[in-house]
Amino acid sequence: MHLDLPEKRYYSIGELAKAFDVNASLIRFWDKEFDILKPKKNAKGNRMFTPEDVKNLQLIYHLVKERGFTLEGAKTHLKEAQKKTLDKFEIIRKLEAIKVQLLNIKNEL
Repeated sequence: MHLDLPEKRYYSIGELAKAFDVNASLIRFWDKEFDILKPKKNAKGNRMFTPEDVKNLQLIYHLVKERGFTLEGAKTHLKEAQKKTLDKFEIIRKLEAIKVQLLNIKNEL
């Protein structure tokens, strides 16, 4: 999944919900369920996600939505093979970005 997010220090839950095409409540739920997510909270109590949190959300989205893991399965997978999973996910993400770039070049021809 390729996200169109500008480079920022913090992202609101609304921005991420729109980028992932999910409800904000799902991201809020994943925040409670997965220890890997650690968003900061501003003075109002709104969650502010860092780029690292966005990467982790992409990984969770990939495991749960694209690969069909249960929440417990995704938690276990992240705990047991986090480094290996992150490496594979980074490769997949880079390949998807290359694919998008190649499709853009093809469309311009």
